[in-house]
Amino acid sequence: MPAVAITAAGGADLGLIRAVAAGQAVSVEPALLAAVQQSCTQARQALRDGQPVYGVNTGMGALSSVRLTEQQQLSHQRNLLLARATGGPPWLTPPEVRAIITVRLLTFLSGDAAVSAGLCQRLADFLNYGIVPAVPRTGAATAGEIIQLAHAFGPLVGIGRVFRPGGGLMPAREALSSHGLTEFSLGPKEGIALIQGVPGVTGLSVLRLDEATKLTSLMERAAALSIVVARAPRDPYRAACGRGDDLLAAVLGRLRAAAGDEPSPRSLQAPVSFRVAGPVLAQVHRAAAQLEAANRRALTGVTDSPAYLDGRFTSTAGFHGIDLSAHCDQLTAALCHAAEVSAARLHRLTDPAVTGLPAQLAREPGPEAGLTPVHKRAAGEVHAARRVATATAVGLIETSGGQEDVQSFAWEAADKLRTALHHARAVTACELLAGYQAAALSGRPPPPGCQALLDWLAEIIGPIDGDRPFGEDIERLVQALWLSD
Repeated sequence: MPAVAITAAGGADLGLIRAVAAGQAVSVEPALLAAVQQSCTQARQALRDGQPVYGVNTGMGALSSVRLTEQQQLSHQRNLLLARATGGPPWLTPPEVRAIITVRLLTFLSGDAAVSAGLCQRLADFLNYGIVPAVPRTGAATAGEIIQLAHAFGPLVGIGRVFRPGGGLMPAREALSSHGLTEFSLGPKEGIALIQGVPGVTGLSVLRLDEATKLTSLMERAAALSIVVARAPRDPYRAACGRGDDLLAAVLGRLRAAAGDEPSPRSLQAPVSFRVAGPVLAQVHRAAAQLEAANRRALTGVTDSPAYLDGRFTSTAGFHGIDLSAHCDQLTAALCHAAEVSAARLHRLTDPAVTGLPAQLAREPGPEAGLTPVHKRAAGEVHAARRVATATAVGLIETSGGQEDVQSFAWEAADKLRTALHHARAVTACELLAGYQAAALSGRPPPPGCQALLDWLAEIIGPIDGDRPFGEDIERLVQALWLSD
């Protein structure tokens, strides 16, 4: 597989990040590396005037008033990666770590961080050699991502551990040696550059965004199948209902195309969970689009601090990550609400008054429990999801002697989004299982827009002739949904 080429600075290619996260190699245009080196040389010349530059010739955080001697500065950049590596398991997955390294590389290429071309190339080497640092998933009560990034980039200088091929962890020094690499010698500003900004949340949310976009498409198909088997009136999905909202109109159009017409609806109005399918799913799409815009801002904006801008070092707030935190939260809440609505539809599908089908979608109600336990699984997933649908950035915790007196907890917001996707995927699997069984019990030919979905479900589930451990069906569906993601 050819390497993905980075040919320009300041880009926001989310597809490139996902491709490298999935294992593809990366190359950086030599002219781009030369431009980075030129910016680095200029920045290092500016440091010679002796003016204080945070984290370069001073301490960090509450110790920023401490000026470092020239001798102390020689080891300071490496030291920045030592004590800050206070995390532990559970660790991020290799694709997640690769996404973070890729984002850090892309943002370094803007020149803002004043790092060398050699450091950029070493990040590319890590990606191309498959060196994956062990980065903690949780426990980051910092104003930025310093703890996680110390773990992510400490291995560049032989600090910390990396994943061993075949499983387990190995010392970073051992991994470097196995690939013929030495510990990277950090220059002025390079240690602090590695632990500044929001490359972690950016990389993680780029991956989560892709998962959310694909899962939402499957949630639409599950809703359309439920609409069909409940013989719900199609009025709520008319094009006229999307007036003034192009995104909603598009979602309604897809639901209408998949569900087809219903010449003899069972009632004048279906339960609310059916009628609001369009607006609920449109909101998920809307929140995903807004998170994508935030990702692009993070990739093209100034996130380093201090950043080398217009010939001088400038303290910034780019590490705060509130933009990403807020939009991860918005997508999390939208997914949790969509899962709630999905579980409500599933419940209605087990009610003969709504569908006209056997109670609880059992072939022999009474002796068989049918799919009521499946709804209980969905209810449990929804209840668990509600715990992450809260505002992450609300609730400061002072650290660093009061120097870091607020946090956005953007890292936690990205992980909450991962959790919301996990629960929404399980609920969607439950609704699909119920819709599949309801379609089989109805005996009615499905509309063409649902046939491909039913065929796909049949391959995974097979006929449901009676009670069985439906958890196994749900897990197969969850795995299939994950692969579809």
